[in-house]
Amino acid sequence: MRSGWLLRDGDVVCALEMAESPAERGALRGRSGCDGALHLDGVRAVHTARMRFAVDVAFLAEDLTVVRVARLKPWRLAVGGRGVRGAVETEAGALERWGVRVGDQLEVRLVPDGAAGDGP
Repeated sequence: MRSGWLLRDGDVVCALEMAESPAERGALRGRSGCDGALHLDGVRAVHTARMRFAVDVAFLAEDLTVVRVARLKPWRLAVGGRGVRGAVETEAGALERWGVRVGDQLEVRLVPDGAAGDGP
């Protein structure tokens, strides 16, 4: 799993983990919460089977524009809809706290392998 930052308008929104395989897409299962977010590239729907907490999901277009936001309790399913090519999952309430809304243009900035630090 790769690490990075989620940005909006050049400002850091949160720390980000990026699922690189189908197995990594379930990274939030088994956890009791989430401080940052998980980026799921290439998905058009998400489910919360076996999750211990509710999540917010920002469904993204190919250019990382937020096209839909949903809140899912455990054992639920949400489909992003037309034009969705990925999603960002985080703990319920986080997207609202961060001010992420439909229409926002997001950016993913990777942390280079072996790099350490507190920001991009």
